[in-house]
Amino acid sequence: MTTVRDVTYELLRTHGLTTIFGNPGSNELPFLAGMPEDFRYVLGLHEGAVLAMADGYSQALGGPALVNLHAAAGTGNAMGVLTNTVYSHTPLVVLSGQQVRSTVGQEVVLSIVEPENLLRPLVKWSSQPACAEDVPRTISQAIHTATLPTQGPVFVSVPYDDWSQEAPEGTAHLMGRRTAAGACLSTGQLDKLATALDAAANPVLVLGPEVDASGANGEAVRLAEALNAPVWLAPFSSRCSFPTRHRGFRGLLPSSVRGVTDALTGHDLILVIGAPVFRYHQFEPGPFLAPGVRLLHVTGDTGEASRAPMGEAFVGAIHDTVTRLADAVTPNRRPQLPPLPDFPVPAASDDRVHPEQLFADLRSLAPAETIWVAETTSTTNAFWAQMDMQHPGSYLWPAAGGLGFGLPAAVGAQLARPERQVVALIGDGSANYGITALWTAAQYDIPVITVILKNGTYGALRWFSEVLDVGEVAGMDVPGIDFTLLARGYGMSATSVTTPEDFAAAFKAALGSGKPALIEVETERTRP
Repeated sequence: MTTVRDVTYELLRTHGLTTIFGNPGSNELPFLAGMPEDFRYVLGLHEGAVLAMADGYSQALGGPALVNLHAAAGTGNAMGVLTNTVYSHTPLVVLSGQQVRSTVGQEVVLSIVEPENLLRPLVKWSSQPACAEDVPRTISQAIHTATLPTQGPVFVSVPYDDWSQEAPEGTAHLMGRRTAAGACLSTGQLDKLATALDAAANPVLVLGPEVDASGANGEAVRLAEALNAPVWLAPFSSRCSFPTRHRGFRGLLPSSVRGVTDALTGHDLILVIGAPVFRYHQFEPGPFLAPGVRLLHVTGDTGEASRAPMGEAFVGAIHDTVTRLADAVTPNRRPQLPPLPDFPVPAASDDRVHPEQLFADLRSLAPAETIWVAETTSTTNAFWAQMDMQHPGSYLWPAAGGLGFGLPAAVGAQLARPERQVVALIGDGSANYGITALWTAAQYDIPVITVILKNGTYGALRWFSEVLDVGEVAGMDVPGIDFTLLARGYGMSATSVTTPEDFAAAFKAALGSGKPALIEVETERTRP
């Protein structure tokens, strides 16, 4: 007899979903027991870390990933990290075990009450199949929904007695199903954009994570060079969509209304591609646009297009739009931008490592194609001032700002891209949210290098308390944590350093080992 479980594994296989990130419970055992040999199960010790690992894996791989969580409590543990997945448009299929179908209405232990609503409004779609026979079709729908525009996470709850039921006839059709989207801008819409760019006296590009996610980085360079226009990354960008040492690169826009408006002063046309308009954070009000400025917005996300407070939005495929725009605009109508100045001289510290020095050293020590996964929120300005990122897919950041993404996402990214070195840059406040991912890296021998920037405090919160002018606040410091002991306890090599020279030696040793490693760096406290 072919069971629902048999058909589901075959369906997952046809879509390349043979890596399962999970933390199992009793409801999940009937699905996981006797897993086919061509599948691998990546165990995480906390559901938040599990989901973040899958998020990093999916973004680095450029395709969907499968997550298996336990009932309502386990799924709830992952919801904080799920917020990042929503705003990074990561196509995750989250599969959770449900109690025996006939007992769910009694709300027995480990049942999911109203499973369709558990993860809303975070997920694109959620479902509990109406019957066992509909499980394969529902999971097929989940995969297609997650990967069709706009990509994002989906959720399916399956009663565990469904897996052993006989599969219905006709499931073979599911294996051959494929879906494709082709929402490209019309010729007229593209001509409108190109005409506006040609007519502008001083245009500026603002690029978001969709450019990098769609692999349009090179086309964005062509467009910027044809226009001789400067390029900013959108506020709070979760990816790097433009080479940071290109003469046009201007950095990361601040995440406030006044900050964005001030940074873009002097430009008569702002073209935002692949980002919301705009992801503000600190409340610094002001005019959304300076007088006489026009904003054009290209996005693949209808929600981003509809909720923006200003501008004219065009919804279409990012790679196609950037490529066609680069071909359509009239090149070299404006003077070429001057080369970027040399990197700023990093600040020094007497008894620890200044973050600027740390990032400058990493720039020279790490391979050119390194993937940086950052979650050190108080050193943002230092990072962007000192790093050199030239290759697509070189940077990941928690898209919603939720802590707990960085460390496990780096583990997932390294698993997805073994040919590129992944380095996690994690603040000591952030590290504790996903610390259990060190165990996964050690157990599966995933050679990610984790650098903990240890300053003993929630540095970004200290800065924000100054922004809000609230004075001293309780709970700002996190002293007394020895991350080297934690890492060794999880089975990983670890060392602590206080000087740039010792850090360089430790980092070179970690690179040469081909093993997972953690380096704890005593760092100077800085502002974002």
